[in-house]
Amino acid sequence: MSTSSRPTPYHHGDLRAACLDAGLEILDAGQEADLSLRAVARTIGVSANAPYRHFKDKEALLSALATAGFVELRERLLHADESSAPGRQFIEMARIYVHYAQEHPGLFRLMFGHPCSRAHPDTVAAADRAGEVLAARVAQVVDAGVREAFTIGCWSIVHGLAALILDGKLPTEEQSIDDLVESVISITYAPYASGS
Repeated sequence: MSTSSRPTPYHHGDLRAACLDAGLEILDAGQEADLSLRAVARTIGVSANAPYRHFKDKEALLSALATAGFVELRERLLHADESSAPGRQFIEMARIYVHYAQEHPGLFRLMFGHPCSRAHPDTVAAADRAGEVLAARVAQVVDAGVREAFTIGCWSIVHGLAALILDGKLPTEEQSIDDLVESVISITYAPYASGS
């Protein structure tokens, strides 16, 4: 990131990735209202027109950010599912989900609260692929007749925990969050805890 206030030619390689990094930085600083292509250009020290090579407008940038967020969340959920001990997959995926919300609060709100999460095809597809990680785990341990309700219930509880923590309604210390997630998920989904 350039420390100069004067835009300079971009010489660092991947302008699109730099724009996304700058957008994420602005979001995570709690400045979504200030996020614009011009602000992104200032942050990385390029001309005001440079980001338009990759994003036609602010909505395109927001959609790309949300899409990247869902891709990263999916990767983390997959890792949690694949690396967890048998019977702990739901707990570990829930823990990852809540921590992701804490790490990237602005991005998390964009991913789940902005219209682009329902309107932009790439974002919708990335969100669906992230959701499929939970659905695949559910399919292994829950009877077919209740899978959809179970999946919605599981997601609602975990997303609710994440939102309550972000809104300051629940404790934010890391260990407290892990304990809270574990206790809520363990109690709620105890009948499925032994599923492989």
